[in-house]
Amino acid sequence: MSDERRKILFVDDDANLLASYARQLRKRYDVETAESGAAGLRAVGELGPFCVIVSDFRMPGIDGLQFLSACREVSPDSSRILLTGFAELEVAIKAVNEGSIFRLLTKPCHPEILVRALSDGVRQYELVQSERELLEETVRGSVRVLSDVIGLTRPDVFGQISRIMPLVRKLSILMDDPQPWMTETAAMLCLLGFITLPEKLVRRVNLGRTLTSEEYAMFAGHAEVASRLVMRIPRMEEVGRIIAYQDKFYDGRGLPQDAVAGDLIPLGARILKVLLDFDRAVESGMNRPEALTALGGRHGWYDPRIVSTLGSMVKDEGQYCVKTVNMDALQESMVLAEDIMLERGGKLVRVLARGQEMSRVTIAYLRKYQQNFSMSSKVRVIIPWECVEDESASSTPESS
Repeated sequence: MSDERRKILFVDDDANLLASYARQLRKRYDVETAESGAAGLRAVGELGPFCVIVSDFRMPGIDGLQFLSACREVSPDSSRILLTGFAELEVAIKAVNEGSIFRLLTKPCHPEILVRALSDGVRQYELVQSERELLEETVRGSVRVLSDVIGLTRPDVFGQISRIMPLVRKLSILMDDPQPWMTETAAMLCLLGFITLPEKLVRRVNLGRTLTSEEYAMFAGHAEVASRLVMRIPRMEEVGRIIAYQDKFYDGRGLPQDAVAGDLIPLGARILKVLLDFDRAVESGMNRPEALTALGGRHGWYDPRIVSTLGSMVKDEGQYCVKTVNMDALQESMVLAEDIMLERGGKLVRVLARGQEMSRVTIAYLRKYQQNFSMSSKVRVIIPWECVEDESASSTPESS
């Protein structure tokens, strides 16, 4: 365990007692002290994170319960221990209910009991940290797997996702999205349900063709399918909800058929509704200003603030930087500026579609095909939003 994670904070209005704690424990832990609840909160913010936070109950101003309750908000993983000379049942109940206290110790506390409690608190902190890291890795890994499945099985669908991702990231910032990672993750997986649809139907949707009642019935279920799959991943419930509402009109029409409308629709879903339809309009042959005009004429479909913000983005953005690079110079986040084709059985077969963002898996996928089939060793790629020069890669700018 690193020194940073062995830090202990003692808060007490008795300076002599704090000095005693520091002397007793300095060989075991990195001990910080504070003589009031307010000073303790400053220490948590400036010197944390602490493995264990120990506070006296009776202090002027902020008492120990109030202090540890505040610590729970700013440092939820820290184990919190309350020391009190007033071991009434009421104090113990309040300690548990209000402060999420790890241990309640009475004063004077024997040094062995205190050391044992601190040791248990450190282990609890390590356990919480390990579980969080494991869960975060599990979530990230699950998202990567699902995203790569889309890229490898339906490159045309993944191409659309890749085209909107730079816009999703920028719109999330401009719209003050409180959880931008949720919106970005939802964007990566929003078309997961498309892998269940026939390719012909997906093409008709992306070209803006009018669907028959039978086709619409098939298409209408894609968001629910994707949402259900994503919600099975831990901590992804809200991401799944964003995906479920991606086809919902701002005025409340559309799917899901419920009373949710306007700003009650998740912000991420409102962003996806605008960008997916904008991308489909562009892919159908419109230029970007024409696509924006088309969206603006669909009254009640979109959050007008998002459409307006997208218009400002499109107006202000510079041209993409298009480069020709060798296959071995491909990097993650590069976007294909052209379809990747290979010759197989005398016919040209599309391997990856224009607009697809490169990932570790898709790069390995391309190189594998390059080794086994006849295909070009060079590819044109786009660097979204700005032309990023990479001196380590051999590349030729085509426009800026």
